[in-house]
This record gives sequence, structure tokens and C-alpha cells, in this order.
Amino acid sequence: MDTFLGQFFNLAMMQRAWPLLWQGLQMTLLVSAVVVPGGVICGAILASVQSMSNRAVNALLIVYIDFFRAFPPLVLLIFIYYGMPFFGVDLAPFSAVCLAMVLNISAYFSEVVRTGIESVSKGQIEAARATGLTRMQTLWYVTLPQAIRNVMPDLLSNILETIKNTSLASVVTLPELLRMARVAQGNMYNTSPLVAAALLYLLLLWPLVRFITYLQNKKLTQ
Repeated sequence: MDTFLGQFFNLAMMQRAWPLLWQGLQMTLLVSAVVVPGGVICGAILASVQSMSNRAVNALLIVYIDFFRAFPPLVLLIFIYYGMPFFGVDLAPFSAVCLAMVLNISAYFSEVVRTGIESVSKGQIEAARATGLTRMQTLWYVTLPQAIRNVMPDLLSNILETIKNTSLASVVTLPELLRMARVAQGNMYNTSPLVAAALLYLLLLWPLVRFITYLQNKKLTQ
């Protein structure tokens, strides 16, 4: 038991690894701060275009959305970072991670927002158009606010998964939390830094998990 605790829950090792873990946590937060808004905005734009476009444009958007929902995000990241230089596009790790993740999660967010848009009653849309609002104004002022409110638990669940998936950035040597924990593990020959990183993810995401549960329970009781 002592050997197990010393290998996985060594507080002295966690303390030694803290500078690296703090550096990694800052990078994880930075990536999340770029990717989450970018994914939500792009997803909302895709869903909005779908709601107003003709059948041909919708078909193209469906292909785009289905492709990035089905394509493994790790493979996408590797292709962008290691493959694009063959086409003359050499992205830094941070840019490659943000691009790959936004392409991937915007497809998921678009489906969530589209579901929200479809949940808004046609009567409200027709009433808004009757007051003289254009289709774009109706979408912006009437449909989207209600749509986002209706699917808020699903949006937050996707945001939660997005933050966890930032750990994929370690494969392109971006110094995020998991990458720095693995560096600390290699330097110390001890697994405790990885456990510390997991605990940091837990502390970071647990309040969001509880908030999602609260919204879901509130929605069920309405």
C-alpha cells in the first residue's frame, strides 16, 4: 500500500511538479478560452445558415457537419499540424490545436443550436415577421435567444467535453496540462504528477458538471 501511495499520491512529488502543472493549466485555460467561444459562434452561424438556406446549401452544410462529427479529432489535429506543411501551411502548435478543435466542435454545436432553433414555435416567428422584422432580425432577436436557452444544458455538456479534449493537444507538444504532467512524470519517474493533473481537471470541471445537472433538473420540473 505504501508503494502504491508513493507512486500515485506522493504529495512531495506533486508539490515539486506544481510549477510545470501551473504552466500547463494556464495553457489549457487559454486554449479553452479561444476554442469554446470560437466553436459556439461557428456552430451558431452554421445552424443559422441552415435554417435560412435552400436545399442545395443545406446539403453542403450537412456534409460538412457530418464529416467533422465523424472524423476523429486526434487524427484531424495530427493531419493539420504534421500534414499541412506539405501544402505550404506551417502552423504553430497553438494555432493547429485551435483550428482542429474549432472545426470539430463547431459541427457538434451547430447540431445543438439547430435543435434549439427547431424547438421555437413557428407562431412566434410568424408574429415577429408580422411586426416588420426581416428574417435575419427575427433569427437574431427572437429565435436564437430562445433556442440557446432551450438547449443550454446540451451546450454546456459539449463545452465540458471540449475542455477535456484539450488534452489531445499534448500530441503536438503544446505545453497544456496533460503534456506538462507527463514531462514532470518523466523527470521524476513518478506517476503522482498525472494524478495531480487529473485532480486539477476535476476541480476545474466539477462546478460545471453540477451546474449542468441543476439546469437539467430544472428543465425536467418545468
